[in-house]
Amino acid sequence: MADTVPASLSRAQVASMIDHTLLAPEATPADVAATVETARELGVYAVCLSPSMLPVRAPGLAVATVAGFPSGKHHSLVKGTEARFAVDQGAAEIDMVIDIGAAVAGDYNAVLADIVTVREAIEDRAVLKVIIESAALSDDTIVEVCRVAERAGADFVKTSTGFHPAGGADVRAVRLMAETVGGRLGIKASGGIRTAAAAAELIAAGATRLGLSRSAEVLAGFPE
Repeated sequence: MADTVPASLSRAQVASMIDHTLLAPEATPADVAATVETARELGVYAVCLSPSMLPVRAPGLAVATVAGFPSGKHHSLVKGTEARFAVDQGAAEIDMVIDIGAAVAGDYNAVLADIVTVREAIEDRAVLKVIIESAALSDDTIVEVCRVAERAGADFVKTSTGFHPAGGADVRAVRLMAETVGGRLGIKASGGIRTAAAAAELIAAGATRLGLSRSAEVLAGFPE
């Protein structure tokens, strides 16, 4: 990726697109409190935390959490229950993982049912982001899964969990996702974004939200 960032892209603009993320299995309540404080200092949009860490006080921030994370191999009803309970505990956004194997197998009806189950469980009480694990999918499958997510009522499609060995966010995948949903859904890029240059390229490709654990490092590379 390029080493520079566009002068037209300010630190504040990028901060407003960030979900500052802490999903490490070993995270403690003290780590969560520190993450929230850092997020507030940086002026980001949201914090994304593991569901077991909710409820959490995060004034001025949206609270996001995950469902079916990170494998996606949970029963759809479990994902729906997890998502609904998280919303009851104050989550404003849910990042759910699809059954990636169903997508790889071309069983898009199963993917549709999975997403619809979560959408119906949370109704319109929260934003629904659908994690497709793009690095594990072919281009054709990425396109089809994005179409399915739109049909199911998702608000965003998201590249990655950040936990899959195939990799994380990728400019090619983000561009393909953006072309497929045509501005009707948001695009969240996440997984392995460690520099301002990488973030800038993903935004240029169509990302409207970024999932970052190294938000301060990334933001430091953008002009005030």
